Amino acid sequence: MADAQTDVHNSATGASGTDASVACRGLWKVYGANGKKIVGSADADLPRAELLAKTGCVVAVRDVSFEVAPGEVFVVMGLSGSGKSTLVRMINRLHDPTAGQIQIDGEDLLALPADRLREVRRRKISMVFQHFGLLPHRRIVDNVGYGLEVQGIDKAERAERSRRVLEVVGLDGWGEHYPEELSGGMQQRVGLARALATDPEIMLFDEPFSALDPLIRRDMQDEVVRLQREVKKTMIFITHDLMEALKLGDRIAIMKDGRFVQVGTPEEVVARPADDYVADFTKDVPRAHVLTARTIMRPLDGEVGGDAPTVPADTIVQDLLPLVAGSDAELHVVDGDRVVGVVDRRAVMSSLIEERV
Repeated sequence: MADAQTDVHNSATGASGTDASVACRGLWKVYGANGKKIVGSADADLPRAELLAKTGCVVAVRDVSFEVAPGEVFVVMGLSGSGKSTLVRMINRLHDPTAGQIQIDGEDLLALPADRLREVRRRKISMVFQHFGLLPHRRIVDNVGYGLEVQGIDKAERAERSRRVLEVVGLDGWGEHYPEELSGGMQQRVGLARALATDPEIMLFDEPFSALDPLIRRDMQDEVVRLQREVKKTMIFITHDLMEALKLGDRIAIMKDGRFVQVGTPEEVVARPADDYVADFTKDVPRAHVLTARTIMRPLDGEVGGDAPTVPADTIVQDLLPLVAGSDAELHVVDGDRVVGVVDRRAVMSSLIEERV
């Protein structure tokens, strides 16, 4: 188990945290009296009910470490009670950890005086919640500008910046309306606009779309994908929906009982689940829409050239199918100006056969 946890730690933290936008080290959250005594103890590994009966404590997050690079979308997913919401709320210190370290751009969040912590919350970090939390007596433009008001920005500039960001999220012309006049999906767009209005470096999402209807939820996921292409914020996104995680995440952390059990790219998690728990999560995922040429290729190193057709390394298997269906010829997989591998019909069909097993 120690080796498995070491692998998870290495994949979550990378080689160096000096350039990380967010870096967390050894985070614990223990609820109950004398929670600090549970940290790192043998009791911490007891089943939740047994630990509660023995100590009166509940461990929500257990020794979690990870880094998020600037501009990366890092998704944490797990079932209810896995600790994912507690984890994200420690990153801006809505909850203080029982033990561990949180760094924002290299600055130790737990060591900050109160005035500096407020400044970081106001200007560097924003959060989008599942429940919109809009102020019903305020117009939409004023709801969006609330964070700017807290920053002390004057009313005219608040209104101008709020209207600009409402355009970004597709709500141009709705600024003078009130929350009750908007649908649930539109209200969540207002919540997203409010988070964007302060131009934060880091955006935290705590299951923001789980209360929405499926079609609206899909639209909001598309909105986040589009926004990320345009604004390139660092995002930490919490969800219990694997398909949402696969769609949004550059990397995904699977969480269980307060720990990360696997961290990797979407295709790594689907192609190489770390254990039965992750495999059970991913068994119904349409692999052809997640796996890429890089995942199924036979590695090769060389310069692009010759007559063989080429495909980018990030081409999904679904798009490879028509290219190999009627031929036994090989396709060169390219990354930039290098040939990094070869795929053919057998490789593509093997990946699809594995999906049905």
